[in-house]
Amino acid sequence: MSPKTFTKQYINGQWKSGSSEKYVDNVNPYTQQTIASIPSANEDDLNEAYESAVNAQESWMTILPGKKQAHFDQLLKVVHDRKDEIIDWLVKEAGSTLVKAEVEFQAAVGIIRESASFPTRMSGQILPSNTQGKENRVYRSPKGVIGVIGPWNFPFHLAMRSIAPALATGNTVVVKPASDAPVTSGLLIADLFDEAGFPEGVINVVVGRGSEIGDAFVKHPAAKLISFTGSTEVGSHIGELAGKYIKETALELGGNNAMIVLEDADIDQAVEAAAFGKFLHQGQICMSLNRIIVDEHVHDSFIEKFKEKVESLKAGDPSEKDTVIGPLINKDAIERIQEDVKESVGRGAEILTGGETDGSVMQPTVLTGVTSDMPIAKNEVFGPVASVIKVSSEQEAIQAANSSPYGLSGSVFTRDVHRGVEVAKRVETGMIHVNDQSVNDEAHVAFGGEKESGLGRFGGEWALDKFTTVKWIGVMNGYREFPF
Repeated sequence: MSPKTFTKQYINGQWKSGSSEKYVDNVNPYTQQTIASIPSANEDDLNEAYESAVNAQESWMTILPGKKQAHFDQLLKVVHDRKDEIIDWLVKEAGSTLVKAEVEFQAAVGIIRESASFPTRMSGQILPSNTQGKENRVYRSPKGVIGVIGPWNFPFHLAMRSIAPALATGNTVVVKPASDAPVTSGLLIADLFDEAGFPEGVINVVVGRGSEIGDAFVKHPAAKLISFTGSTEVGSHIGELAGKYIKETALELGGNNAMIVLEDADIDQAVEAAAFGKFLHQGQICMSLNRIIVDEHVHDSFIEKFKEKVESLKAGDPSEKDTVIGPLINKDAIERIQEDVKESVGRGAEILTGGETDGSVMQPTVLTGVTSDMPIAKNEVFGPVASVIKVSSEQEAIQAANSSPYGLSGSVFTRDVHRGVEVAKRVETGMIHVNDQSVNDEAHVAFGGEKESGLGRFGGEWALDKFTTVKWIGVMNGYREFPF
């Protein structure tokens, strides 16, 4: 059977059937049809994958920087050559619209390009010493084997965001892709690296349920760092396990991101930005806008224009070119979001537009009269529902934005850029954008959150630091006298 069917595990450069008696069903979230049933990996497969990564790492880290970069140059060529295939998988497996799939593809390309520069950026230092005749050298080296747990929402990009920099800095990886997107967050990526000629064992992918191999994946002694993108609840469990076994983590978790629209904002621009930041990929993005906090002086004008904009967004088949709102990932997501909407309406919120569902597609929805204690504002929505919260002042807007335990991304709209920056400084979040929406990811810039939105930073030099370690080697030139 050809590996292009993506029903097998990828271990040590070979495609093999999972050894578990269980299966992972890969379901198209729009049609609800099963794309394929993948025999799951068990702990034997997991051990084999980690062992192959350990065996490959010693030789991979010694490959000259130029040769590593040549591998990444070839990977870029393969990714571009297979763009249509990647886009197709993102649509049928992750429910991506064509617009979202293109955004994701370009973001992943940016990560690969940035990572290709890392082999020649593995710099050390020579520092002075307070001991006569001694110098202090600090060497940078890879951590070893990195365990990557991929997400289902931006599966190709967010898995690549850990895999590419980890490999570029001389590590090897074992990937556990999301069960809802096993191809685009793992198996397809392995196939691309394989075609690009990366050595056997450098990347390994094991598809299996978290209940069967999840804890073992984190606890495995070969893994020096666990990189996880996903929910705060799962991330908390991973962090707890990693702490017990003294493992480092990179955790990019949930978000309940706010856009603050001040009284001097350009309302037309704020509306356009809010629509994109809220409804790209049906709001199933950790950086999506969940709460739109609007000053009372411009509130009515904002919601009037926002309603008109939202009602122009087409919902339906993600493979159609003009579709903006595609399917939610599964039935549980629909039920959870509808329950939050229902309870919030029962507590005084009003549905301005939307609210209906058709199969796995939910119409883009706007709620007004929302307060920060309502479920639709308090919880991470991860769906196409925007909450509009009216406030009376800048200070109240900042307090509302900071009322969430999350702190990933955000936005401030004002005609006074300096004021916008000062407000942005006071919002407790890892990322925030003035006169822009919250969904931004640039490969060379620090990406990450505060509070319950995670630990660590991805991107550029911050990723280079995350996936490497440093060693101090002190060198004496001559004889040192000791006091005894």
